[in-house]
Amino acid sequence: MLVDVEQGRPFDVLPDRSSETFLAWLEAHPGAEVICRDRATSYTREIKQAGTGAIEVADRWHLLQNLSVVVEKTCHQHRSCLRKHAQERAQPDAPVPDTWVPDQPAALPKTAIVERTLHRHADILELVDKGWTISAIARRLGMDRKTVRHFRDTDVAVLIESARHRRTGLLTPFHPYLQARFFNGYTDASRLFREVRERGFGGAVQTVRRYVATLRDGTAIPPTAPTPSSRAITSWIMRRPESLSEDDEVRLSDVCLACPDFARAREIAQRFTALVRERTGHLLPDWISEVERDAPQPIRGFARFMKFDIDAVTAGLTLQYSSDVVEGHVSCIKTIKRQMYGRASFHVLRARILIQP
Repeated sequence: MLVDVEQGRPFDVLPDRSSETFLAWLEAHPGAEVICRDRATSYTREIKQAGTGAIEVADRWHLLQNLSVVVEKTCHQHRSCLRKHAQERAQPDAPVPDTWVPDQPAALPKTAIVERTLHRHADILELVDKGWTISAIARRLGMDRKTVRHFRDTDVAVLIESARHRRTGLLTPFHPYLQARFFNGYTDASRLFREVRERGFGGAVQTVRRYVATLRDGTAIPPTAPTPSSRAITSWIMRRPESLSEDDEVRLSDVCLACPDFARAREIAQRFTALVRERTGHLLPDWISEVERDAPQPIRGFARFMKFDIDAVTAGLTLQYSSDVVEGHVSCIKTIKRQMYGRASFHVLRARILIQP
């Protein structure tokens, strides 16, 4: 779908999204001066080949979305700093004997989920050491590329903790209570189940019994102090400072105090969002240079990628044009397609799109 961003209306619909079809349309309809798009650069070659001389404009919303993704990745990579900071400040409600926090890591329970995680992690690292690419490993093991990358970049202890948390996630908020009660002599799982159920636990008694069994054999993971999620921290960083509540501002300040990389990510993100809101694209090269000198690795990758599309990004941070008007029409098209499902051709669909009010 091609949209006139000045009038906010679609003016043509192409039968497919291939670059060849787009090139043919450009050659048959010369005169385009500005072409707005998202971060995908797949049409850049066709725009230049058609000789339109049009200015490409990268969409500002997609720029902020891409930055948000790398900020969240930075937050995820440094969650250990948050846990350590929170544990140092935490004050336990009841004393717990040292026996349940051994100096040496407890042996992992031989459960199916632990064994599966260990084997999967070992298989992926073995293939990585052999020089296999992420895509090749995903095809070999029948996994998603994101899952392969996650296993490659994450410590095995974190993977196991995450897997076990997914299995007993409902019980996680009650771990500190159960551990305190267990080490104070209340070891009957049925009684502990009744107690946590009265406090809001909505799971089954088998979940409590499995957890009590890990307390008995010393394989239970000590409860971690509560920390904000990576997504919540990213939301605080990406929002305008004046829009944060007093509580959110305090929590964000505490997060930045826990790890310098959080503070650096906040500073860099705020500078970039200022470029977007103030339309000062001429300052983008300075921002990229600063990020490449001193920034968390995911944000450096974002800056390096922008250098390959510097003209379109600079135009997006300077001109008033944007492709945001396209998204509303995309939703309208989805509605029309559902209404016509199986009962019309492309030509009828195109006509309905172009005549919609």
